[in-house]
Formats: sequence, C-alpha cells, structure tokens
Amino acid sequence: MTRWGILATGHIASRFAEDLRLVPDAELVAVGSRAADSAQRFADTYGAKRAYGSWVELAADPEVDVIYVATPHAAHHEAAMTCLTAGRAVLLEKPFTLDVATSTELVDTARAAGVFLMEAMWMRTNPLILRATELIAEGAIGTVSSVRADFGVAGPFPPDHRMRNPKLGGGALLDLGIYPISLAHLLLGVPQHIRSWAQLGPEGTDENTGILFGYDTGALAALSCGMVGATELSASITGSTGRIDLPEPFFRPGSLTLHRAGAEPETIVAEEAGNGYQYEAIEVQRCLTAGLTESPLVPHATTLEVMALLDAVREQIGVRYE
Repeated sequence: MTRWGILATGHIASRFAEDLRLVPDAELVAVGSRAADSAQRFADTYGAKRAYGSWVELAADPEVDVIYVATPHAAHHEAAMTCLTAGRAVLLEKPFTLDVATSTELVDTARAAGVFLMEAMWMRTNPLILRATELIAEGAIGTVSSVRADFGVAGPFPPDHRMRNPKLGGGALLDLGIYPISLAHLLLGVPQHIRSWAQLGPEGTDENTGILFGYDTGALAALSCGMVGATELSASITGSTGRIDLPEPFFRPGSLTLHRAGAEPETIVAEEAGNGYQYEAIEVQRCLTAGLTESPLVPHATTLEVMALLDAVREQIGVRYE
C-alpha cells in the first residue's frame, strides 16, 4: 500500500483525490494546508485520516510515503523543498516552478537526498498519448514533420485572478502553453529555433501567445495558448506517410485517429475512467515499488528541458515574474 499526502486543497487537489480512489494499493492518509480548517474539510471530504495546518507538519508525518503538491505555481518551489528535505517523495504539479533555475534546485536536492521527484505532467502518463508515441515509433506515420497544438480558454479573468497575477506566475504560458510545448518536446525533442509572439495584459502577463519551434531536421511545431477565446484544444501530428489526430482535449484525449496513407482512418478509443489523474499516481507508485528516484515517463531531464523552453518563450514575449 502506498500512503499519500496531499499538500493544498484547491480544485486540482480535489480532482486528484477523486482519482486516487481509482488507483490500486493507494491510500490518502493526510492533507496539509496553511489553513487548518481548509485541511480538515478536505480530509473529511476525501477520507484522509489526518489534517495539518502547515506544510511542515504534513512533510514530517512518518506514515506518508509520497506527497502530491498542488499549490499555485509560485509556491511550488517552497512546498516541494519542504517535502524533499523531510525525505518525502514528491509528485509536483506542473509547471515545476517559475523558471529553470529553481526547477534545477529541486532536482539537485532530490538527487542528493536520493528521494523520488516527478513533475505531474499527467499528459505524459496518459495511455492514449503513450499509444500515439508507440505508433510513431513503429513507423505508422513515417517521420514526424510537424506538430500542431492549441490550448485557449475563453476568459475573461477578473483583475485579481491568479491567471493575471505575475506574482503567482500568471498568464497563459505556464498554465496552458506548457501542454502544447510538452507535446512538441515529447515528439520532436528540443528545438534549435524558437519564435514567439504575445499579447500582454495590463499586469504584464501573456493573454494570447503563438509559438513556432524549428528543428534542423526540417520539422516544425506550431503551438498556441491563450485566455481570450476558447480554441479547439486539439492536436495533430503529421508524418511523411500519415497523421495522428488528437481531439479535445488533446492532453487527455477520449480517442485518437490514425490516418495511414492509402488506408481508412482508424480510431482508437480510450477507456472512460476518472479525470485522468490516476495514471500519474499509478506511475509514481510503480517507480516507488521499483526503487526509482525518477520516472522514465517524466524524467528530470525532460522537466528541465521544457522549463528552459518556457523561459526562452517568456524572454521573447517580455513576460517577467516577480
């Protein structure tokens, strides 16, 4: 049995707790928040045995094997460091931190302590996303030449919302753009050329961002994210002999459609279960059982490379976090 703690009690923490019930040999034993009453309400709702009014108390609980950190972006570094230095394995909500420098600090700390650490980039543990990568590796669409992906929401967000607050890592890029960027990285790796444009809001965070990755192989990725209009939330992966389409939402698709040259389209349908967060929890438990300190599906190197890409895009579009 893997004993879980959850740090924070917001929307994402709730969805994760719901899906944890679907994971074999998983038990939610403790919840931690900076507000004791919030932690207790969460514990009562999801059946946790203990509720703590501080992160330090949760991290010190000897009956917790791994902690899922679900705070807002700007608190990720502090919260994860609290857990890692207490010797607790950590599943850290994406994006890892606000920049690659502080993300590197977390990785270095985990490695030095021999403690498991994984970014909660749930897309990379999704069965259909993994099936798409298998099909590509098998040559189903030939050599990948382009990736297109978008993630835009309608908004508008009020001025005091975290999505507009630079102190909280607000803007479309870290919250939404990380998905198209992560998909392009998964399929094509680190680009040699990056071009980005953005419309910035009055607070200086990005509201509508376009990103083009170029690769010396000739491949490219056309990506976008925004909070000024609801986009299709789809993705398409084109190769020399075919295409894979991922419908809305592409990062947790209900199906994928494979178009092979000269053949009828083939649709593969996902098993309907939960919100999709259970797969990252299953991967964490698999790694802990195997004695691993990082996941081969979401390795530290991948997290740091994607964070470096996010930094590069932010530099080009002129977004600064406090």
